[in-house]
Amino acid sequence: MLGRRQFGKLGGWLALGFACDFDRGGEPQVDGDRWQRALQIARDLLLVGPEGQDLKLEYLKVLIDDGLPPTDASKKILVLGAGMAGLVAGHLLKQAGHDVTILEANANRIGGRIKTFRASEPQQPAPFADPAQYAEAGSMRLPDFHPLSLALIDKLGLTRRQFYNVDVVAPKLAAVPPVRYKSFTGEVWQYGEPVAEFVPPDQALRTWIAVNGLLVRRGEYVDDPALVNESFGVMGAEAGRTAAEIFNAALDPVRDYFSDPLPDGTRENKPTAEWIEGWARAIYDFDNYSMGRYLLEYALLDEATVDAIGTIENATSRLWLSFMHTFIGRSDINPGARYWEIEGGFWRLPYAFEPMLQGQLVLDRRAVRIVTSDGHGGPAVRVETVDESGAVGPEYTADLAIVTIPFSALRHVQFDPPLSYGKRRAIIEMHYDSATKILLEFSRRWWEFTEEDWQQELEAIAPGLYEQYGEAPATRVFGGGSVTDNPNRNIYYPSHAIPGSPGGVVLASYTWADDAARWDSMPEDERYEFALRNLQDVHGDRIAAFYTGRGRTQSWMNDPYAFGEAAVFLPNQLIELHLHTRTVEGPLHFAGEHTSLKHAWVEGAIESAVRAALEVHRR
Repeated sequence: MLGRRQFGKLGGWLALGFACDFDRGGEPQVDGDRWQRALQIARDLLLVGPEGQDLKLEYLKVLIDDGLPPTDASKKILVLGAGMAGLVAGHLLKQAGHDVTILEANANRIGGRIKTFRASEPQQPAPFADPAQYAEAGSMRLPDFHPLSLALIDKLGLTRRQFYNVDVVAPKLAAVPPVRYKSFTGEVWQYGEPVAEFVPPDQALRTWIAVNGLLVRRGEYVDDPALVNESFGVMGAEAGRTAAEIFNAALDPVRDYFSDPLPDGTRENKPTAEWIEGWARAIYDFDNYSMGRYLLEYALLDEATVDAIGTIENATSRLWLSFMHTFIGRSDINPGARYWEIEGGFWRLPYAFEPMLQGQLVLDRRAVRIVTSDGHGGPAVRVETVDESGAVGPEYTADLAIVTIPFSALRHVQFDPPLSYGKRRAIIEMHYDSATKILLEFSRRWWEFTEEDWQQELEAIAPGLYEQYGEAPATRVFGGGSVTDNPNRNIYYPSHAIPGSPGGVVLASYTWADDAARWDSMPEDERYEFALRNLQDVHGDRIAAFYTGRGRTQSWMNDPYAFGEAAVFLPNQLIELHLHTRTVEGPLHFAGEHTSLKHAWVEGAIESAVRAALEVHRR
């Protein structure tokens, strides 16, 4: 194995010699097939078309500006799944003049992994004591660098406001800036009118890091990381750096493949050809790594430092999954990145399509068998369905179909004739991760209290109650999240109050992978008691005075339609499986976040929907 910064000699494109075999003369040998796949995956990731065009720019113009051109040869099209991929693809094709039917397995709702616990949820009791309260079971935030999602929200007339990923001094409502995308071609696309310069509220960094028996504000940790780091056994110079600084520095050698650092801490992509090639080299060299292996073997961090990074940077549960999955999510490090939410809940996004798809949406229709042919003797696609009770339902036929069902669920659908080997392998092997949320309702927004507020509110319940509970540090935060090594792991506080409602819903626990599996084994009613106890470990026993006794929990691995939170690759699966996820199989096209490289994001689902709609429309 070569040293971690020693470069091989491969005609200028392979940076790390140890990723290759060597011939007898000592020259590194390139796996040509692996390289070609890595190069195509890089183009998929960056949305660079076969002629060098910016596909993201094309998708924005189709989705937001122009739609698909009107068809003069209408096709009968089935869309399987009414998540965001199915809704967007179906809507675009309907607008273009095609005969579209969207089949959804769920009998009660659309939206897929966009799900909001709310009082008006169809056929469900009010989830919280205060009917004004709502909380997200699935998607809850969108970053600035997802223009398809943000522009779609704005176009549909939904109200977008900041999600405070980091707590702020005080919430601040201001005119929402337009969605702006600068292409690698130099073209600038914008949706929305310019507004006065948007200045977000200052970050407060008052949320907690509660680990190893310590309770430290994030701001205190930034100022002096040593106390927390040394509690993990981190020693020497690394003890004086935050986990985020250590983590980002460890990843910088891979970022150097395709971007250059700037003085302000951000990065600038290399010229387009080098940018694409650099990503391909990174994929080629590191797809066989887990993040844990990379940090230990390539970045040469010790176990204590990796443990600190895992806990503080919310990476522990996925350390042994694909390096590239986590790296792609952290590849654009920008301290100024903003996140957004939808006022009233994310459910408004999929349901904004409902009136536009009247007559096209059919719920309670689970596909169990898909039969395809060349279409010469009749419809090319026939889909057999059942309802939620298992009763056999009607068959649906079409010229073409777009399958948006997660591969984890598609595993249980029969295909006649069988799909290609590569597609079947992707459906069989693609890893889907667990993700579990536990939400607790409180009658007062105690996380925003000063100590004086605590005394006043507790004494209003019963004289002497404040003294009875004893003093605990007042959290006093607006938005943001705390991290703990207890089973709750990640805690998020609401970014905004609901007008007229004095309380709120705290995301008391947000976990993934093995951390989520520990909760998934527990009956739902018991989760609330344990999650409250763990929340008290961080915030003090007195928060129980405002607990309404109501909560909601979502285990995506136990969801009968999702079969997991999202596609999260294992090592080697990016190169081995990704290109098969989106290949066309006769009359069948495929969409969904799992066919994009923005796994788990609404942006990936929408991106794939526009791609699939274009494929179908152009046939």
